[in-house]
Amino acid sequence: MRLRPRHLRTRLTLWYVAVMASLLVMAWGGTCVLMFWQLRGQMDHFAVQEIETVEGLFYFSPDGHMQMREDYHNHPESKEVIDRYLEVLTPGGQLLLRNERLGSRTLDGPVQPREGVGGYSERTSRLSDGTPVRMVSRVHVLEGRRILIRLAHSEEPLLLRVKDLLLASLVVLPVVLAAAGFAGYSLARRALRPIEQIARRAQEITPERLDERLANDYSDDELRQLAAVFNDTLARLERAFEQLRRFTADASHELRTPLAMIRSVGEVGLQKDGTRAEYRDIVGSMLEEVNRLTSLLDNLLTISRADSGHIHLQRSRIPLLPLVRDAAGILEILMEEKGLRLSVEGNESAQVEGDSVFLRQALVNVIHNAVKYSPPGGTVSARVTANTHGLVSIEVHDNGRGIPLDDQTKIFDRFYRVDKARVRESGGTGLGLSIAKWAVEAHGGAITVESRPNEGSTFRITLPASHPDGNIRSADLAHSSKPDQG
Repeated sequence: MRLRPRHLRTRLTLWYVAVMASLLVMAWGGTCVLMFWQLRGQMDHFAVQEIETVEGLFYFSPDGHMQMREDYHNHPESKEVIDRYLEVLTPGGQLLLRNERLGSRTLDGPVQPREGVGGYSERTSRLSDGTPVRMVSRVHVLEGRRILIRLAHSEEPLLLRVKDLLLASLVVLPVVLAAAGFAGYSLARRALRPIEQIARRAQEITPERLDERLANDYSDDELRQLAAVFNDTLARLERAFEQLRRFTADASHELRTPLAMIRSVGEVGLQKDGTRAEYRDIVGSMLEEVNRLTSLLDNLLTISRADSGHIHLQRSRIPLLPLVRDAAGILEILMEEKGLRLSVEGNESAQVEGDSVFLRQALVNVIHNAVKYSPPGGTVSARVTANTHGLVSIEVHDNGRGIPLDDQTKIFDRFYRVDKARVRESGGTGLGLSIAKWAVEAHGGAITVESRPNEGSTFRITLPASHPDGNIRSADLAHSSKPDQG
């Protein structure tokens, strides 16, 4: 059995009606209580005035009995409309006088300690027959004798007025709540209509239509913010889908090419009877493609693990200059084949906090890129510097033909190549700089490039410096996204 309403507008209406009912009940209850206290206060005030009046009407007869003059009434029937209950007692509780209206009934029983002494005592009581009354007592001295005057009025008229108000509220309350429910439902439906439109529009957006966006022509309120956030999410999804499509297509192409070459070389080798040397060349060509394929798979695995967040950095304090020399040493044979000169210099004390394996891989990829694009006999230089902002930078410069301005913002994209044919000849996969960018950013740094045609390129890696206490200041991380310009 479903007790919770399905639609949000129904739940909002019920909440609104419940809150309205609670407020009305509290308001009516407070009104009844306030009216009751005010009326009872007026009753007490009127009783006090009556006591002050009747004090002058009492007298003792010659036989010692208390009497009350009734000749102050202008008309004999006037005393019949007075609704007070009057009782006079001695301080010890002996009855001296009761008026006709009270008759044989008593007011509140025995005298209470200090009742009416020093002022007026007000309290709620009941007659002996159960009639609720509001009584005021006062001690008075008459002809040298102390007497206790009790004067009371019935509370039944007061309670009847409060009851009438409550009954009226029971009649009015359902009408008010029904009107409030109708108004609340209409308001909730009107307020939720734009959200329903957003939901219907969102249902129409499929993976093939991620370029579409929600209408964002609402006023500057929460709905506009909701549409803007949803559109931003769609934009990110569109970029992610496009990147995934491009990555899948590029990866398929990169995997298919070496496999096709291995197959074609193998088929050619099987179709002819060659010499030992020819078979060695065939096997060497196949191994070269296998190495290319292995490198591609390793890079794809690294990127996949990085995207899924499964790579955990093993951080330690790393001197940068030795790390740069170590990365350059890996490419020493390749540089010797091209006759390149390598220069590594800079600040010996510069240190960072990070994972030496991934930082070295980033440096190897950047230096390897400089080696590939440097002309034979050229120069590749790497320089480590530190600045006063708590940052260190590694600049890798080559004197190749440079990178076109339109390509400089794309070279860190996966599988992107400025010159595809040339990169294939050098064994590139278009993933090296993408992995380098991920590794640098994972350490809170940034990587940028500056290049001019025929003047070479300079790649700059900026990282937060590690201080002697082994910590990285928060101010350093705040600057780490800005490349060091000097």
